[in-house]
Amino acid sequence: NCTSGLCCRENAYNSHSPQTPLFPAPRYGSFHCDAPYSLITSVLEAIPALTGTESTGLDFTIFTGDMLAHDPDNQQSRALNEYSEVVLYDLFKRMLGPGPTYATLGNHDTCLPDQASPLSLGGNLSQQFSWLYDHVTSLWEIEGWLPEASVEFSRAHYAAYMVKRADGLRAISLDTNLWYRSNYFNYINSSEPDVSGILRFLTDELQDAEDAGDRVWIIGHVVSGWDGTNSMPNPTDLFDIPSVDRFSPHVIANIFWGHTHEDQLSIFYSNNCTNMSAETAQAVSWMGPSVTPLTNLNSGFRVYEVDSATFEVIDAYTWKSYVSDYPALDSQTEFGPTFEFEYSTREAYGGNITWGATDPLNATWWHLVTEQMEANPTLVETFNSYQGKGSILTAPCTGECIPARICYMRSGSASIAKQNCISGYGSVQ
Repeated sequence: NCTSGLCCRENAYNSHSPQTPLFPAPRYGSFHCDAPYSLITSVLEAIPALTGTESTGLDFTIFTGDMLAHDPDNQQSRALNEYSEVVLYDLFKRMLGPGPTYATLGNHDTCLPDQASPLSLGGNLSQQFSWLYDHVTSLWEIEGWLPEASVEFSRAHYAAYMVKRADGLRAISLDTNLWYRSNYFNYINSSEPDVSGILRFLTDELQDAEDAGDRVWIIGHVVSGWDGTNSMPNPTDLFDIPSVDRFSPHVIANIFWGHTHEDQLSIFYSNNCTNMSAETAQAVSWMGPSVTPLTNLNSGFRVYEVDSATFEVIDAYTWKSYVSDYPALDSQTEFGPTFEFEYSTREAYGGNITWGATDPLNATWWHLVTEQMEANPTLVETFNSYQGKGSILTAPCTGECIPARICYMRSGSASIAKQNCISGYGSVQ
């Protein structure tokens, strides 16, 4: 409860009580704080036990970015970045089992936050974040998550990479800071939608996957669509049309973003969304719930049940932990946060949809969900509750919010959201 930033410091205190904290941060976190190590380790300890993978481990994990706290720029440093990434990636390896983690960079994973400079700028200006790409790539290599063929490209190209798994799935990780609105470098030559070359890398990889008959998961941080407030329109249009439109659904099986901290989803349609229907729905981007409670959210995580032949999602299971319970844990050391099962995606939204028990939760299914929401707005309120992971601070979604949320779910790119949707209802924070 400080005048600035997440934590009180010598130059950031509550002016009404400069010497005595008015609300000491609970050990496991607070609605207005990022996740402390105690909460992070509690989540990593809970995942194997709750998902039945203690003896086998997960097949693989995806991490969609943002390890560093959302502190002011003057509290950031390169050393803090490097230290945090060493510790946290090592915890992933130690606590989640032998399966690889496919990670991507978030806007808070660099110093200064939000920034990534395109190589096309040339000279030292284009290389000023190369220390970060080299550092995280080295960590991913040390942990055994990236093969040698992916390492050199990742080091030289914004920590982006492709991993071809033995089971036929290709994981493609993108540095989506290169389409983030808060990245100042994205306003240099902004009329060019792919200044960085990252989208050309993606289409080349998708073409290779198509030629080989492989399926692809795309992993990034900053969402391409939803309410359109986070990403630049030109790059996300280019992502949508020649990438998703061209290679869905036969190559791209799923897309995963982070950034918003909320449980959300967007659908991509053919022909730049000129006709939105179950027949034209092509791909979905999942935005998973965050571990961090910031801001006004519960903590959560998700496990996907995946068809091993098609790599489509059969169901998604989400767990949550009530942050409002954390202050009561400070007086003892025997127990940590409790995580409870929140919902099965198939059961929560599919009750009135005619769909096979093992058919995937693909773009067609999700469009049918949005049609059910139009017919039964209480389903939007269910979505709204899950969006904040059941937080007691999540406000209801009523009135204009209902069509707005449905519209965001049908917006794979920023320009589609801005063109079609009522603004101002994207977040429950």
